[in-house]
Amino acid sequence: MYQFSYAEVMQDSVTDAKERERQVLDRSIEMLAAAREKTKYGREAIEALFYTRRVWVSFIEDLKHPDNQLEVELRANLISIAIWILKECDRIRRRQSDNYQGIIDITIIIRDGLK
Repeated sequence: MYQFSYAEVMQDSVTDAKERERQVLDRSIEMLAAAREKTKYGREAIEALFYTRRVWVSFIEDLKHPDNQLEVELRANLISIAIWILKECDRIRRRQSDNYQGIIDITIIIRDGLK
C-alpha cells in the first residue's frame, strides 16, 4: 500500500485542477473558432458565447473566493481579463462586434500560463 504525504496529494490536486482548467479553455477556444468561421450569427455563436461566459464567470467566482491561494494582484488582473472577455461576449451577442479572435487570443495566453 502506498502512503502519500498531504503535500503530494495537494500537489496532485492542483495539477489535476490546472489540467481541467486547460481542457475547459481548450473547449472554449474550439467553440469560439467554429463560431468565428460562420458568416452569420447562429447556433455555433450562441453555444460558444454561452459556454465561454460560464467558464469565465466560474473563474471569477473562484478568484474571488477567500481560499484562493493566488497572489492578490494576479487574482485582480485575472478578474479584469475575465470582465473584458465577458463584455466582449456580450458585444458579440448584441452584434456590436465580431471579435472572436481577441477572446481566443487572450484565452490561449491564459491557458498556456497554466503550466
